[in-house]
Amino acid sequence: MEPDTPSPWPDSAFPADPYPGARPGVSFVHDDGLTHPVTADPGAPSGRLVAGRCLDGWLAERGAAPLAGRVPVLAYGSNANPSKISWMRAHRGLTGPVVALRVRAEGLAAVWSAGRRVVDDQRPATLAAVPGAVEEHVVWLAAPEQFSALDAVEGRSAEPPRYRLARIATGSVTVPGTGEVLDRPFAYVAPERPTGDPRTDRRPLLVDGGPVRCAQLGQAGAAALTGEPGADGLDAGTVTGRPEPDAWPSRVFVYGSLMPGQRAWPLAREHADPHVLPRPAFLPAGSVADTGHGYPALSLDGGTGVPGYVVELADPVTALPALDGYEGPEYERIRVVLDDGAVCWAWLWTAARDGHVPLPGGWAALR
Repeated sequence: MEPDTPSPWPDSAFPADPYPGARPGVSFVHDDGLTHPVTADPGAPSGRLVAGRCLDGWLAERGAAPLAGRVPVLAYGSNANPSKISWMRAHRGLTGPVVALRVRAEGLAAVWSAGRRVVDDQRPATLAAVPGAVEEHVVWLAAPEQFSALDAVEGRSAEPPRYRLARIATGSVTVPGTGEVLDRPFAYVAPERPTGDPRTDRRPLLVDGGPVRCAQLGQAGAAALTGEPGADGLDAGTVTGRPEPDAWPSRVFVYGSLMPGQRAWPLAREHADPHVLPRPAFLPAGSVADTGHGYPALSLDGGTGVPGYVVELADPVTALPALDGYEGPEYERIRVVLDDGAVCWAWLWTAARDGHVPLPGGWAALR
């Protein structure tokens, strides 16, 4: 839903009841009880705008982490509701702006769980593999400190836990309009072992042998369902601790001296996953220029695009600081979207561009 009134929208535009509550029909950032629409812009370092400005700059003014300091968390239930987000601030210690992207999920669905919510006896959603399902949901780009509140809301820290945090390999999650493929996002899903308490069982409720999708039946009907809890069918590896932003994604886009065959390739190769070969790739929204110092500069200026390679990292949390050190202070590491939708780390030139010579064919063509 997108209200008729001008943005930013107050929480009253998105009622929380009945569960899972109303959600904006656009990507948004939520802060101080207001929902601001977010639009895509590949020319901005963050890749997104709010109120006509780069989202990273807007976040920096509020002392909040940039998008490169956040990880994708699939919100398929009430966490996509702005009123619920304000409730989390008041009651669960949530801090900082919440950045939420509208996404398309395929092969995944929000389904009704076997148990009930403790706070109001409504039936909550849980995530399940549903072949052929196509649904619209939200992905939080969550800062590390926001996981304390999310864990509390989802009962991850309860004993036994109501939900667990996992990386989802089932299905696909993409961002409409940009083509971004958010591979293996985080999500709160049913624990691997049942809680033993029917009240808090977050496994899917199976009716006539199958789960019931939230999109097909509202809360009033869900409350009257009877059935048995069953498996969610997800390929979902449990995450321990707090996610590291550097761990997502696990690949880099290199376009200069770090490419295979170039002088700094041995450094990149040292950190590359030995089981995944580098592959040619193309960044459509940008250009590269020769700095005159033996290395190129990447700009997001709507140019003709930049050829390069995707390198999968064996351990991105270890590799990225080493690669940052090689690139130096003239570059900023950001996430970019390639022409095939892959999200990669890349280094953006931030210093002066005096004397730079454009390289329409890319760095390899010059060398």
